[in-house]
Amino acid sequence: MNTETPTVHLKNAWKSTHPWIFQRLVEKPAVRPKSGQIVNVVGVDGDWIGRGFYNGHSRIALRMLENDPNVAVDAGWFARKIAYAVSLRRDVLKLDEVSDAWRVVHSEGDGISGLVVDRYGDLLVLEFFSAGAFRHREWIQAALREQFPGCRFYMFADEHVQKQESFDFRGTEPPAPSIITEYGVKFRADPAGAHKTGFFADQRENREWLSQQCAGKRVLDLCCNTGGFGVYAKVRGAEEVVGVDIDDDVLQIAKGNAKLNGAHIKFVQADIFPWLRDMGNAGERFDVVVLDPAKMTRDREQVIPALKKYLDMNKLALGVVKPGGLFATFSCTGLVSEDQFLDMIRRAAFYSNRTVQILKVAGAGADHPWLAQVPESRYLKAVFCRVLD
Repeated sequence: MNTETPTVHLKNAWKSTHPWIFQRLVEKPAVRPKSGQIVNVVGVDGDWIGRGFYNGHSRIALRMLENDPNVAVDAGWFARKIAYAVSLRRDVLKLDEVSDAWRVVHSEGDGISGLVVDRYGDLLVLEFFSAGAFRHREWIQAALREQFPGCRFYMFADEHVQKQESFDFRGTEPPAPSIITEYGVKFRADPAGAHKTGFFADQRENREWLSQQCAGKRVLDLCCNTGGFGVYAKVRGAEEVVGVDIDDDVLQIAKGNAKLNGAHIKFVQADIFPWLRDMGNAGERFDVVVLDPAKMTRDREQVIPALKKYLDMNKLALGVVKPGGLFATFSCTGLVSEDQFLDMIRRAAFYSNRTVQILKVAGAGADHPWLAQVPESRYLKAVFCRVLD
């Protein structure tokens, strides 16, 4: 890599501690640095702002990484950042005691904008959201090898990210799945065969908490994906578990996860909207209902339609909860705020003529930290309710 660090100048005064600086605030450099290159950033009055990833093609022109002029952003910098992130998980949160699957690096929350790393046993899955993280992937891999000797890697970036950030990456060869354990429950993490990085470790504490309420109960897991909530429920003594998802590929993984734990679960491939209408009309009721749909939108213009869809599915789901039963509803759409999500639940309760008693509002596990000045990193909303008539 070029050892000469280019300098980029800002057009306006910059006092924010948010790591993103948008294109409109940045002077066009005479010689444009390569996408994702590390640059020095100088303010409009000539003061030194910091160092970060530059991308002249992206709406986010600068992703700030370091504000100490005496600290270079080099291989050693990545090694220190990643060691610190791992120490949080191992030494502070003590996650190794409950699972061998956890988020190692959570983008801005751990100071490396545009990088997500998930660990599944000996398999590390790297997802790139910025050209900068992608460009420096060899330094990142070297830093991770120091923390996880002998680990395997799988790397990828979604097509829409590659388009936005202007880089081209077909991903690495699909790895063999990893069998992981979480609070004594086993899962097959398969990045090549499931959504996102292969497993949703962000729901670990939510699965564990809800599963403690499931013994002897009839449980419905809607948008069950690879079966996380349903498998936990059955392992913790649920009398009956039904898992519903529209995607047959993830249902095949869910069936494998149930088998890994000796859990008998009925999986149904269906669109939850007509399926729930049919169940509601037939008078079917469940003691515990889980609703955990995929992300609804990445577009701010589509937030209102997304909330409408959440409202429709939550109304239908509330209709199949027994009086006094539990309802756990989730949103991983980062653009939908917690306030908006709670307001949607209020309206869903009104339209379905149910009284909803909110027991707990939560989010992703502590291995998904977010900075106070970067609320965008906080994406998962988890609401646990008791449903009354």
